Amino acid sequence: MATTHVKRAFKSRKKSRRSAEYTTSGFRFRDGRLTLAKIDQPLDIVWSRPLPAGASPSTVTVSQDAAGRWFVSMLCEDRPAMPGAVNAAVGVDAGITSLVTLSSGEKITNPRHERKDRERLARAQRDLSRKAEGDGANRARARLKVGRVYARIADRRRDFLHKLTTRLVRENQTIVIEDLTVRNMLRNRRLSRAISDASWTELRSMLEYKADWYGREVITVDRWFPSSKLCSACGTLQSRMPLNVREWTCACGTAHDRDVNAARNILAAGLAVAACGDGVRPQRSTPGGQSSMKQEVVPPPRTRAAAQPRG
Repeated sequence: MATTHVKRAFKSRKKSRRSAEYTTSGFRFRDGRLTLAKIDQPLDIVWSRPLPAGASPSTVTVSQDAAGRWFVSMLCEDRPAMPGAVNAAVGVDAGITSLVTLSSGEKITNPRHERKDRERLARAQRDLSRKAEGDGANRARARLKVGRVYARIADRRRDFLHKLTTRLVRENQTIVIEDLTVRNMLRNRRLSRAISDASWTELRSMLEYKADWYGREVITVDRWFPSSKLCSACGTLQSRMPLNVREWTCACGTAHDRDVNAARNILAAGLAVAACGDGVRPQRSTPGGQSSMKQEVVPPPRTRAAAQPRG
């Protein structure tokens, strides 16, 4: 009889996030105070936001991050208030110097959070590298210091992206973005660190789920669409457009800012898709397939209200 070997993936004590999940029988939530099973007093918590009116948590998850901070996440039913419909539409071109450039001509500077803390991070990592594997308490303290620097970078980046994406979703009914392959772009050693710091994937993810929540529309334009080389005024396609060219003038006499022109072309392509079907160059990976993807609005998912205990 043949023997079947089944591979099992076990959690690593070193790499896994420390967490515990409590169902309704394992916690009590009254008057904004949370008490877990086998704990006499309510937890001293700094809430990030109150629970939705009338909502009752069904699951509580307590976790600790690499920086040693404890968090409480509460799962509950929530249906966000739908903002009024607007007629505005915007094209978004992602970049490094300017994190995003809008078709309106506005440029939002990339804060470069990782670069600002790069020296502090390098110093903490050097200190960690000098600690031997068996140097228990000293190595643990050094690892915690590195984790705190990473947490500071991630928190600031996430806060900035939340504010930016919320503003775009509130102000526009339709948002058109490029379908960038960030994983492939990270292979460029000269730009990989800057691309990672820009966090384009997280930016797109936030736009998509917030659009789902608020009844907005996100349209993605095919990655091969020549948005930078196409004149948004006359439609002339330039033969080449090196990255170092930031401004150029078309034969029709129109002077272009590279990023603003790209954002306007992205918007035009997305609106063409929304109005009369697909009119953008198809993806190479799916010949004959649609070149743009229109995101459907789905019912809002259950959300988590996060909190951070003091201490």
